[in-house]
Amino acid sequence: MTTVQSTSNTASQALLDSVNGKKNATTNSVDKAQDRFMTLLVTQMKNQDPLNPMDNAQVTSQMAQLSTVTGIDKLNNTLESLIGNVQTGQSYQASSMIGHNVLVSGNEVSTSGSGGYFGVDLPVGADKLSVAIKNSAGTTIRTLTLGAQNSGSVALNWDGLTDDGSVAKTGSYKFEASATTAGKSAAAEGLSYAQVMSLSNNASGIKLNLSNQASVNTSDVKEIF
Repeated sequence: MTTVQSTSNTASQALLDSVNGKKNATTNSVDKAQDRFMTLLVTQMKNQDPLNPMDNAQVTSQMAQLSTVTGIDKLNNTLESLIGNVQTGQSYQASSMIGHNVLVSGNEVSTSGSGGYFGVDLPVGADKLSVAIKNSAGTTIRTLTLGAQNSGSVALNWDGLTDDGSVAKTGSYKFEASATTAGKSAAAEGLSYAQVMSLSNNASGIKLNLSNQASVNTSDVKEIF
């Protein structure tokens, strides 16, 4: 009867170092994933049954899995870098809007004796457009009746007067816009007028900070002055 002698499968530290390599504190996540995989693979090979060693196909499959994971990690890092570069570029572009006035979604108009600017967004245009300016009690103090308007944002100006010709008190007022097309009600969205004071760049993207205390996305701006 032939006796099979067990052979030592202990890998030397030199071998482990040559496989894993020495890493410094700046090792990235991809290198760390490779290190972990190689450590597990070497440990698995060290403890395998000498009479039933790992199949080559199994080793190849595990290497393919590592390649897939590493590729995904590299792709994620590339995308993160690309997103960061795009946001930086958008920040530079958006900074040119600081100091400019814009129309954004809202229903407020202010006056200090001479009225103020506001706007209305008409997705399909209108045969007739009217705007009711209301005080804090909800009472209409001025009605503006306008003719046909094309689709898109319409910049408007209130002269600060009431329907009886008196000057409205200094302050902020609400307004409601109503539009009709072919005798039927049409969509009309109010637009507030404000100045871009600064911008913020965070995880949710670039925000424009306005003089009316609102923060909006650059895509929310309907018109720039």
